[in-house]
Amino acid sequence: MKNGKHPVKTILLTAAILLVLTVGFFAARYGIQRYYQSAYPQKYSELVEKYADQYNVDKNLVYAVIRTESGFNPEAESHKDARGLMQIMDETYEWAKFRMKDKRDVTYDDMYDEELNIQYGTYILSLLLEEFKTQDTAVAAYHAGWGNVKKWLADPEKSQNGTDIDTIPFQDTDAYVKKVEHTKKIYQALYGEQ
Repeated sequence: MKNGKHPVKTILLTAAILLVLTVGFFAARYGIQRYYQSAYPQKYSELVEKYADQYNVDKNLVYAVIRTESGFNPEAESHKDARGLMQIMDETYEWAKFRMKDKRDVTYDDMYDEELNIQYGTYILSLLLEEFKTQDTAVAAYHAGWGNVKKWLADPEKSQNGTDIDTIPFQDTDAYVKKVEHTKKIYQALYGEQ
């Protein structure tokens, strides 16, 4: 009889180990998912989705820019006086306001307002995507400025086809473009495509 019980004990032990491993796997997976969702939140989702839809910009790109620029801090201000969630500069704000034909009583000081900042930042992204056609080039322009990107595209050493930048001469802009793309991919993996 002892030999007959031994296989039962082995089966029960194996089943218990498999159960523990399965529970552990799903707990770890859930924990990792929760970690990434807290590290890559969808804060201001109503505003992001509203303006991403209005200006035909991938919402995951908007989230990636906000996370990269300010870490979702609406009071963020750079050493160059870029302001708010999407870190908008004064000249860029003025250009966007003119292009939007925004007649509201909005000033550059209002770029700390979450909704206005997301609206303006998303609109700026839409203009740059329309102008430059590729996301990486538009994101480079968002970071380094429209004029710099126009120069790089006109330089055959930096752009062979005049559309894509083969070599971004500013290291911080090159790193920024890569970080935004990486962050966008994480948003897509966590929350799905646009």
